[in-house]
Amino acid sequence: MAVNPFTQLVFDLFIVSAIIITAYTVNFYYLAFISRTRKESPSTVDWGTPSVTIQLPIYNEKYVAKRLVDAVCNMDYPKDKLRIMVCDDSDDDTVELLRDVVDDYKKQGLKIEHVRRGTRKGYKAGALKHAMRTTDTDLVAIFDADFIPPVWFLKKAIPHFAKSNIGLVQCRWGHVNENYSTITQVQALSIDFHFLVEQKAKSNSHLFMNFNGTAGIWRRECIEDAGGWHTATLVEDLDLSYRAQMKGWKCLFLPNIVVDAELPAQINGAKRQQFRWAKGSIQCAIKLLSGIGLKRNVGIEAKIQAFIQLTRHIVYPLVLIQFLTLPILLAAEINLYVVSVLPALTIATYLAMGPGAYLIVIHGMYEKSWKSKAKLLPALLVYNAGMSVNNTVAVFDAILGKKNEFHRTPKYGIVTKQDDWRDKAYNLPFTQTTLLEIFFGVYGIVGIFIAIFSNNPVFVPIILLQAIGFFYIAYLSLAHTRFKRNKSSKTGMRTKKEKMANTIYKLSMFGILAIIIFGGYMAISGYNSDIYPLDRIRGNLDGIISSSDPDAIHNHLVAIQTDLDVVMENLPDTVNSEGEVISRNPVWIFGTESTNFIRIQNDIDTMFSNVGEISSVSKDNSAYHTGMLDINSRASILKINIMDATPYMYVSPENMMFSVVWIAAIIGIFAALKRKKDQLSKSDDE
Repeated sequence: MAVNPFTQLVFDLFIVSAIIITAYTVNFYYLAFISRTRKESPSTVDWGTPSVTIQLPIYNEKYVAKRLVDAVCNMDYPKDKLRIMVCDDSDDDTVELLRDVVDDYKKQGLKIEHVRRGTRKGYKAGALKHAMRTTDTDLVAIFDADFIPPVWFLKKAIPHFAKSNIGLVQCRWGHVNENYSTITQVQALSIDFHFLVEQKAKSNSHLFMNFNGTAGIWRRECIEDAGGWHTATLVEDLDLSYRAQMKGWKCLFLPNIVVDAELPAQINGAKRQQFRWAKGSIQCAIKLLSGIGLKRNVGIEAKIQAFIQLTRHIVYPLVLIQFLTLPILLAAEINLYVVSVLPALTIATYLAMGPGAYLIVIHGMYEKSWKSKAKLLPALLVYNAGMSVNNTVAVFDAILGKKNEFHRTPKYGIVTKQDDWRDKAYNLPFTQTTLLEIFFGVYGIVGIFIAIFSNNPVFVPIILLQAIGFFYIAYLSLAHTRFKRNKSSKTGMRTKKEKMANTIYKLSMFGILAIIIFGGYMAISGYNSDIYPLDRIRGNLDGIISSSDPDAIHNHLVAIQTDLDVVMENLPDTVNSEGEVISRNPVWIFGTESTNFIRIQNDIDTMFSNVGEISSVSKDNSAYHTGMLDINSRASILKINIMDATPYMYVSPENMMFSVVWIAAIIGIFAALKRKKDQLSKSDDE
């Protein structure tokens, strides 16, 4: 059967996306295999006590800054060999807090400095670059504000600089608040995948691994040889570590040295962190890949793995492409089964490539405790599906070269389930990305109906999983939204402004919920009146094609006529100069006769006439066979015509107008909330 060009393009996009996603997935499993088979015990040497500078880049972290400084100052290391630089770019209460803490430790004899640049140029990379100007120690350790390094950290990590080519020692992240919520649990599992699979595999081989920005120690000579900290990307850690390895330095991962850290408890903070990582990785790909490809001393496998790591976030837009194209292909009755005669094998293949293989990886990572982690896998799949919109926007931000702005991930000192972040400063409101998540969730509901009514229920779980993810992340983004100023309130008026902002937010949530419900109802109603009748017509045409009984064909034609009447009521008329209706076409721009429902109606009338004529003719008569061939031929052509017309029913002028109004209403609410947030921010700056 011929496929129209639009459907062919959609099919090609679907297949190409599937191939690329599969390639990245298989590569992850390859790294999991390497991480278990290529086990290497890093050599150590008693290096004594080399001089160490600990740099602490901090920006507006009043809930965790003191905890970090206390942990670093209590490390078991000779005071005369240890220098601590608190690189504070804050502009809120954190400044005074850190000034007092640093003064207290100075009085105790520690070499600790409160470094204030007077600017935030270059963000975290700029702060580290500024600190390196006065750093002359052998080693440089770096910790972000939410980390809690143990007292023995330096003494256990430093001996791993045994070989002179070791430029970086990266330690594993722990999770001090892993069990705070489902969100923190799935983040912990995702981070563990990165460290215990990817980092471990690359450290134990000749592949490039990355610095994770914190909980690591650099050889100062390595930083300088690699060109120092650059501010061109949002992931200065990835950038520097790759440049160092291009220079011949080796990066080492130590899975047995764990440094606890706080995971984002607010979903909007987690989205911001994921956005920064995704955008920064693509930026590094644009910046570094050509140099890596041309580097002669870098092996082919290392080049391939570098390409995969730096570009892996393109999987997210590809996932959305598949999500958007799948219902279109199902509606067009394109066969997407792995084996056409075994639809169940399709879902089995998805399970084997996804959850099934991940269970094997989890078992290898955690061994005895793997069952408790495996229970989180469905939640992780939902979380990753929902995050695909946020990360897709980040990828396009990087590709389009949108200006960088380093938005830090807020932390609140959350350790136990009793700790609460909701009434603290730094809370983030939802962003315009939430609107897209809602759109994709509604689209998923429509896709589920299409899968069911096109007799492809095997695809329902796949679409449903992603739709749940979009709605879940959107719901959390709205539910976790709080308007809270970052600076301490000095007047009662400011408190009233916060209360007013939160009141407006709550009213807006009801408005958005009502719009979503109404939009969902209209989508289902529109599908039932415009698309489902076409699905039934195709089904009855299939019945005609496979039948040789005039009575059965007549019954199919009656059913087709009923649905055709419903469809044609909603199509615009095209009349000639004499006022005669000559066309009813869903293709409202550049319509063709193949999708003209007046012509389709004429063909149905002809089929009614033909079946009436042959019903009184003997089956042995040649007229019977001629008439039956004509009916079957017309049915086959009409089926193609109906399939061609179906996609255009979605983009009717009425649907497009409703979509514009629907989106405009939600955008209007977003704009009102943003305006209120800007007013609060302006008050802070006064």
